[in-house]
Amino acid sequence: MKFINIGYGNMAAANRLIAIVSPDAAPIRRLVQDARDDGRVIDATCGHKTRAVLVTDSEHVILSPLLPETVAARIDGKTEGEDS
Repeated sequence: MKFINIGYGNMAAANRLIAIVSPDAAPIRRLVQDARDDGRVIDATCGHKTRAVLVTDSEHVILSPLLPETVAARIDGKTEGEDS
C-alpha cells in the first residue's frame, strides 16, 4: 500500500483515492457538507484553507491544504510543486 503526504505530515492511501478535486465548485461544496453531516469527512488541513478535496472508494472525503496538482504529482512520484 502506497501512502502519500497530503499536507502537514498527514498521509492518505493512494490506492484508495478515486478523485482529487478543487473545493470551489458548488457541487463539491455540497458533497463536503453532506459528508460532514454523515460523519465521513476527514479534515487534514490543520486549520488552513482547503485547497483540494480527496474522495475515497469508501465514500470518505478528505480535505487537504495542498493544491490538487500537488497531490496528483505526489501520487505520480514527482516532487515538483510540493508545499509544506
